[in-house]
Amino acid sequence: MASVFSVFKLSFLVSLLSFLNLGSWREPPKSLHILPATCTRIECPSFDSVEVGNGYEIRRYDQAVWMSTSPIQDISLVAATRTGFLRLFDYIQGKNNYNKTIEMTAPVITEVVPSDGPLCESSFTVSFFVPEANQANPPPAEGLHAQKWEPTYAAVRQFGGFVTDSNVGEEAAALQASISGTEWPDAIEKSHGKNSTSVYTVAQYNSPFEFDDRVNEIWILFHMENEYIM
Repeated sequence: MASVFSVFKLSFLVSLLSFLNLGSWREPPKSLHILPATCTRIECPSFDSVEVGNGYEIRRYDQAVWMSTSPIQDISLVAATRTGFLRLFDYIQGKNNYNKTIEMTAPVITEVVPSDGPLCESSFTVSFFVPEANQANPPPAEGLHAQKWEPTYAAVRQFGGFVTDSNVGEEAAALQASISGTEWPDAIEKSHGKNSTSVYTVAQYNSPFEFDDRVNEIWILFHMENEYIM
């Protein structure tokens, strides 16, 4: 019952955020097909658009800290994300070493390290973008760890609807196909090695109770040579 209550509490909080400032849509930048409405109401990580192609966008995310779970072994991305998100929700509600509540941000991301077969467990790491106010000193918590991103590039594909265990693999494959023939697969391989494109990240921006204008993304993260911090 406690787990059910936590899910309800989480859904209520995110849904409440979704109903605030409904008229605050801003003009989407030319780089995006859809600007997640969530990012007009709560904090999202900042990035620059480097290139927009047919079915993909290349972004450069600024240096930032994310709070992450340990890898979760599961056959289901949806189940693993739910497990990780509830841990992170407890964290922002004050279950951390400082007993400090933290503002909600978006997106919640899940790094996927696929298994070798359809019935084998994959590895999932769920992460929460730490708000700017807490970036310098994010509260530590048992079972979670802070990840400091240096400036990071991402090949990105957007898709709508709800994330399912079946559609994420299709969308990840579509992203890989869309960047094929460009300079970006070589950059990804140089960054992470030949097997790097099998690892991808699912970014989710919406509450489970939001049915319209849902925005999700597939990210393939990488670093560029000669990148430096200003």
